[in-house]
Amino acid sequence: MNAIETKGLCKTYGDFKLDNINLVLPEGCIMGLVGENGAGKSTTIKLIMDAIKSDAGQVTVLGTDNKSKRFSSMKEDIGIVLDEAYFPEVLNPLNVNSVMKNTYKNWDEKCYFGYLEKFSLPLKKQFKDFSRGMKMKLAIAVALSHNPKLLILDEATSGLDPMVRDEILDLFNDFTRDEAHSVLLSSHIVSDLEKICDYIAFIHKGELIFCEEKDRLLEEYGIARMSKSDFEAIPEEAVKGKKVTGFGVEALVKRSAVSSTFTIERAGIEDIILFIAKEGR
Repeated sequence: MNAIETKGLCKTYGDFKLDNINLVLPEGCIMGLVGENGAGKSTTIKLIMDAIKSDAGQVTVLGTDNKSKRFSSMKEDIGIVLDEAYFPEVLNPLNVNSVMKNTYKNWDEKCYFGYLEKFSLPLKKQFKDFSRGMKMKLAIAVALSHNPKLLILDEATSGLDPMVRDEILDLFNDFTRDEAHSVLLSSHIVSDLEKICDYIAFIHKGELIFCEEKDRLLEEYGIARMSKSDFEAIPEEAVKGKKVTGFGVEALVKRSAVSSTFTIERAGIEDIILFIAKEGR
């Protein structure tokens, strides 16, 4: 079963259009959703959760059509963390537990307090006095404490220091050790996505440029650096993006379409995204 599947998903806001988004997140995997500000990442997540209505297309989450009556109860199996944690400012983590155990049928109080201890979160400190890192840790603790099968995280690690991000990314990795668990993680921090994701989906200006296995992307693409005259010998269909400088040409190329006489260096996920985005301007 696929944890998330979208087909032909479209949404128009004024002069912005999210167009024909086709995503497949297999069960047990982590997908990174990347794109510039305003590319459509948050809109895609809202459409998946049926928080806003699509203009066209279909979405299934954990095997359930998100337009069906059953989807409302299915949300019990989904943990959501947005780019800001929205808890009333006067509540503390103890109060949050009281609210959540009356919200989720599968609320696991022991699990929740275990995460609070793991994150060193003070039980009686009000939410308004939390740092951004503490707020996000509390939101993640809540998302993980009602036995979800799917985590959807919208910029949940942005603005956090590297040590906190690493701690949280390790949690997501641990979560998907259960093959029935899956994660959709939207982030600007491509290095985080490359570290933990099985799939990368790149949205640019409302269009899905690719949704591929991370390892396949890393195998397929490489960076070639050469003189302008040597570059002319590269087949046009092999070049997915280029940067011309006074010293020559740096190009993102498909390894399989380039002669072995050229030296091809490793391209990271960030390289692939930047070259393709700049070529499409």
